[in-house]
Amino acid sequence: MKAVVYHLATNAQEQSGFKDVELAQPEAKGRDLLIEVKAVSVNPVDYKVKNRLKQANQQDRVLGWDAAGIVKEVGSEVCLFKPGDEVWYAGDITRDGSNSEYQLVDERIVGHKPKTISFEQAAALPLTGITAWELVFDSLALPKDEPLNVLVIGAAGGVGSILLQILKTLTKCHVIASFGREESKQWLLSLGADLTLNHRQNIQAQLNDNKIKAVDAIISLTHTQDYIEQYAEIIAPRGKIAFIDDPQNFHVMAFKSKSVSIHSEFMFTRPTYQTEDMQKHHDILNTLAELVDKKIIQSTAANHFGTINANNLSRAHELIESGKSVGKCVLSSF
Repeated sequence: MKAVVYHLATNAQEQSGFKDVELAQPEAKGRDLLIEVKAVSVNPVDYKVKNRLKQANQQDRVLGWDAAGIVKEVGSEVCLFKPGDEVWYAGDITRDGSNSEYQLVDERIVGHKPKTISFEQAAALPLTGITAWELVFDSLALPKDEPLNVLVIGAAGGVGSILLQILKTLTKCHVIASFGREESKQWLLSLGADLTLNHRQNIQAQLNDNKIKAVDAIISLTHTQDYIEQYAEIIAPRGKIAFIDDPQNFHVMAFKSKSVSIHSEFMFTRPTYQTEDMQKHHDILNTLAELVDKKIIQSTAANHFGTINANNLSRAHELIESGKSVGKCVLSSF
């Protein structure tokens, strides 16, 4: 089968980068589905894994943890799907990713694809959708019927774009979304943000200008360590903070006097550790599919990079790594 691996150079004559290859087609066993990949999207986790390859001196790996496709074969213990089902999923970071013609994925972390959108539109949502859902309802456990002030930092990216929609359609929260560029501001307003602010400027001053003394929850999607002092000032007593990035320094003592709870979110925790509630990903994806089909949530696909190949993946990664992407980058099947 066709695939794209990230190849780590082993000598001066080679160059690290994406490489088109042919791999053996895997066979579905146990609870695995063999999925024919129809579309994928790119996330920051892709380049984080790419960087870890260098540290571990691992040469080649199939990246990609966001896809939509069709079930080709099922393992002997599969009970949730059958061949021919259209599905979407983020996958398991401990296994090969979706940048290949076929992929093995445990059925417990796969959902039925929305019926009303394309494979490309669907591929933009699983990883960010699960992350956003877990942030709101697992990590922060935000109530659905209270008008809390929730600040989202770095809201224009993939996670933020679906997070805003979940907050605005499934809760009564007053959503304050941050941006760094003007085009990002317009995107956030189109997704329903109640208020936008520029995270390159003083956050507290902008909240004060809008007569907001404190926020009940902060969802930090990027550069968390740069905002710790500001978060400590603007969070309400007994407030909650959740982050998804990898801050090198997180001074929790800054929040002790306010009894603030700190939550980390990593979407791959359930599949990585095979938790008892691993099938929650299946349930979340099916719920999100219903919301998409009811036009309550829209796809965040914004940039189409053509078909899956080494060159197109390189271009998509360049945009993601620049930090200037709005919405999601997607690619179609080989």
